[in-house]
Amino acid sequence: MTNKRASNITWTVAGLMLALLLAALDQTIVSTAMPTILGELGGLEQFVWVFSAYLIANVVAMPIFGKLGDMYGRKLFFMIGLIVFMVGSALCGTAETMLQLIIYRAVQGIGGGALMPITFAIVFDIFPPEKRGKMQGLFGAVFGISSVLGPLAGAYFTDYVNWQWIFYINLPLGVIAFILIALFYHPALPSNPNQRVDWLGTLVFGASVISLMLGLELGGKEGYPWASVTIIGLFAATVALFVLFLLVEKKAVSPIVPLHLFRKRLFTANMGMSFFYGALMISAATYIPLYIQGVFQGTATASGLVLTPMMLGVVASSMIGGRFIGKTSYRSIMLVSVSMLLVATVLLGTLTTDTPRWLVTMYMIMLGLSIGTSFPVVSISSVQSVSFEFRGVVTSLTTFFRSIGSAVGVTILGMVQSYALNDKLRESMNGSSDSAPVDPHVLLSEQFRASVPKPVMDQLIMGLAESIAFVFQVSISMAAAAFLFVLLMGNARLELSSNSKDHAGRPSKDDNDDTHGSQLGSL
Repeated sequence: MTNKRASNITWTVAGLMLALLLAALDQTIVSTAMPTILGELGGLEQFVWVFSAYLIANVVAMPIFGKLGDMYGRKLFFMIGLIVFMVGSALCGTAETMLQLIIYRAVQGIGGGALMPITFAIVFDIFPPEKRGKMQGLFGAVFGISSVLGPLAGAYFTDYVNWQWIFYINLPLGVIAFILIALFYHPALPSNPNQRVDWLGTLVFGASVISLMLGLELGGKEGYPWASVTIIGLFAATVALFVLFLLVEKKAVSPIVPLHLFRKRLFTANMGMSFFYGALMISAATYIPLYIQGVFQGTATASGLVLTPMMLGVVASSMIGGRFIGKTSYRSIMLVSVSMLLVATVLLGTLTTDTPRWLVTMYMIMLGLSIGTSFPVVSISSVQSVSFEFRGVVTSLTTFFRSIGSAVGVTILGMVQSYALNDKLRESMNGSSDSAPVDPHVLLSEQFRASVPKPVMDQLIMGLAESIAFVFQVSISMAAAAFLFVLLMGNARLELSSNSKDHAGRPSKDDNDDTHGSQLGSL
C-alpha cells in the first residue's frame, strides 16, 4: 500500500477522540434527561427502549463496520458512521413521540457502532507498536470520562437549555471531528478493494444478535416472563441462527467474522476477558448507585456523581496500564488487574447497611483501577500477530464481546438481585409467600418511603443491601472466570518491529522517530 500524503497525527488523534467521546457520551447522557423527556413525549411503558434501541443497533453494527473498514478503507466507513450518527442525533432532537425517539436512537446506535471499533483500528494503523500502549490508554480513558460527563451534561442541558440539546450538541462537535479526519487523515487505499461482502453471513449474524438482545432486554419484563413462548422462542432462534452463522462463515470467502482467529490462544483469551470484564463493569455501574441511593438515601439528581470515584480509577489505570505494555508481558499486567478485581468484588460482597460511605468509595476506586487496565492491554494484545486486513474486525469484536458481556451480565445479575431481595423480604415477613415481587427502584422513591412505617422501611432497606451484596458475591465467579482467561494469555508480550508498516505505508520506526515524536511529544 502506498500513499502520497502523510497524515497529520495530532489533528487526526483530536478528530478520533472527539468522535469517540460523542459515541461514548450518548450511552449515558440520556439517563438524567429521561424524566423530562417522558413528561413531554409520554410513553412510560416504552421508555426503556430509548436505551435498548441504541445498544442493540450499536452491538449489531460493530463487527459489520469493522469488517467493511478492513475491506474498503477505515476512513470511508468512519466518516459514513459519523454522518449516520449525526443524522440520528438531529432526528432525535426533532422527535415528537416516544416511538419516533426510539427509532431515531437506533439510527444513532448504528453510527456509534461504526465509530468505536474503527477509531481503535485507526490508532493501530497510525502508531508504531511502542506508542500504541500509551495511546490506547488515552483513548480507553475516554470511556471513563464519558461515564462521568454524560449524566452531568444531560442534567445541565435539561435544566438550563432543553432536552433536545443532549442530541443537538453532537452536530457541531461531529462536524468538527468530520472536518479534522477529512483534512488530516490520509490512509492508503486497501490492497484488495474488490473483495466480496459476506451478505448472507452479515444477515444471519445480525438476526442472531438481535434475537439475543431482544430476549435479554424483554425477558422478565411485564408481559414477557422468562418462561413465556416469546422469550423462549427468541433464545431458541438465537441458538439456531448462531449455528447457521457458523456454517455460513466456514464456507464464506471473506467472512464477516473470521473463525480462524479463535484458534489463536491470545485472541480467544482477550475475547473472554472482554466479556467478563464487561459484565463486572455493568454490575458495578448498576448496583453501586442503587445501593448508595437506597442505603444512604442519596438523591436521584446526584446519581450521576455516584460512580465518579470508580470512573476516575478507570481513567487513571487505563492511562498508566498502557505505559507498562512495552515493559513486561500482557499476562503479568493483567494478573495484577484481575487479582485486584477479585479482591474488590469480594469486598463489595460484604456490603451491609452499616458499611461506611468512605469504605464503599474505596472499594469503587479499587474496582475502577482493576477494570481500566484491561482497556489498553486487551486492545493491543488482541491484534498481536493478526495481519493488517483483520485489524478492524478484531477491534470491533473486542468491543462487541464487552458489550455482549454487559448485556448478559446485567440480565443475569438482575435476576439474582430480584430473587435475593424478594427472598429476604419473605424472611422478614415470617415466610409469607403472598407478597408481590418488589421493584428495588421503588424503594428509592421519597413518596414510597414516606408512606411506609419506619420499622418496615428499615427491613426493606436491609433486604436491598443484602441482595446487592449477594449480586457481588455471585460476581466473584465472573472475576474467577476472567482470571482463567488471563492465565490463557501465556507469555506473549508486545512485538516491536522496525519493519512493520502503518496504514499510510510508512515504516513505523521512522514515524516514531520523526512524525509521531514531533507531533505528539507530550502525549
